[in-house]
Amino acid sequence: MTAEHSIKSDPQSAVSAAVRDWLTSHLDEVFEWRRHFHAHPELSDQEFETTKRIASVLRSRGLTPQMFPTTGLMVDIGPNTPEKIAFRADIDALPIQENTGCSFASQTPGVMHACGHDVHTTIALGLACALAEAATKGLLSIGIRIIFQPAEEVMDSGAPNVIKLGVLEGITHIFALHAEPKLRTGMIGVRVGPITSAGDVVEVKVTGGGGHSSRPHLTQDVVYTLAKIVTDLPALLTRRIDPRTSTVMVFGAINAGFAPNAIPEEGTVKGTIRTGDIQVWRSIQPVLEDMVASIVAPTGAQYELTYVKGVPPVVNDDVSTAVLADSARAMDPQSVVQAPQSSGGEDFSWYLEHVPGAMARLGCWDGLSPKGDLHKGDMLADENCIPVGIRLFAGVVDRFNSCSDVFATP
Repeated sequence: MTAEHSIKSDPQSAVSAAVRDWLTSHLDEVFEWRRHFHAHPELSDQEFETTKRIASVLRSRGLTPQMFPTTGLMVDIGPNTPEKIAFRADIDALPIQENTGCSFASQTPGVMHACGHDVHTTIALGLACALAEAATKGLLSIGIRIIFQPAEEVMDSGAPNVIKLGVLEGITHIFALHAEPKLRTGMIGVRVGPITSAGDVVEVKVTGGGGHSSRPHLTQDVVYTLAKIVTDLPALLTRRIDPRTSTVMVFGAINAGFAPNAIPEEGTVKGTIRTGDIQVWRSIQPVLEDMVASIVAPTGAQYELTYVKGVPPVVNDDVSTAVLADSARAMDPQSVVQAPQSSGGEDFSWYLEHVPGAMARLGCWDGLSPKGDLHKGDMLADENCIPVGIRLFAGVVDRFNSCSDVFATP
């Protein structure tokens, strides 16, 4: 099946209709969940109370959550079919001070949901509760798994760890969404292929004989060497890597010395390298190591390079993207837009290394307030995007519920 062969289904199909009815009765409760999560954010791998709250709500609906060893959980809904589809939400917050001024602002100093994970969590929780009710009415013909993943926001992220726990066993397709403050509420951004970028961290420590700045020829000038790395390495990348892959190196920290007339004995530079091409991401480390060696060699200094692999790009497959787009159009034929590829990273990519799936961009700007941005203290998603996200995923369930050919490998 191709993206052009969009999966057709009646917009008033059973699961979507049941979820819409459920939202009519429970929307105030859903909004209250979101406000609670937003007011009580927890950092990566510290989402203890968030996990407890999610589990409590799920149990109150007759569901049996499966707890992960530290934080996070998953829950299965509907029949225990050998093939299931999954939805993933990230539940952690960021070390950022909130300045939105909203009535449910973070009560934890220096920690806030600045990336919309409170919205993601609430959408997944609402979907689980609505589908639980639909299951009691016999409306589900396939099994559904919902994953509440911890620690998306750190380099040693949660996705690989929960995958090792077996969350993808029996899963044929997996879906996620991400709040997008650049899109108005009700709009859904979709994209076939890479929708995010890979992001790795690079640190170079340079050492050499220091000395008086009046005699630099008697030193291995560490500051000069660091400056060469910062200026030459990004430029050299453009001659070694295809520029169409959007591969970019940016340095964010440089540290060396204290006195203006003394050349230090050591210093460091730290930066990130991002690429939109998964093959470049897999092969770029030795290329970069070779370039650093060529830059440092003429100075006589020594260096130590630390390269920390981050996440690959999220690469949406065509069938899963078509499912998301079709579900969105069933809600509003004008709601679907082409999402640009983000230069940010997302560890949902690790799931797509194992099973096909797709991530959508969920518009969360109310059209009135100033546009915030992700990872900033003024980021506040419009809560009216939450029922949109729940209904979007309900439509995905409908399309798998009624179309057995969706389970075929694209």
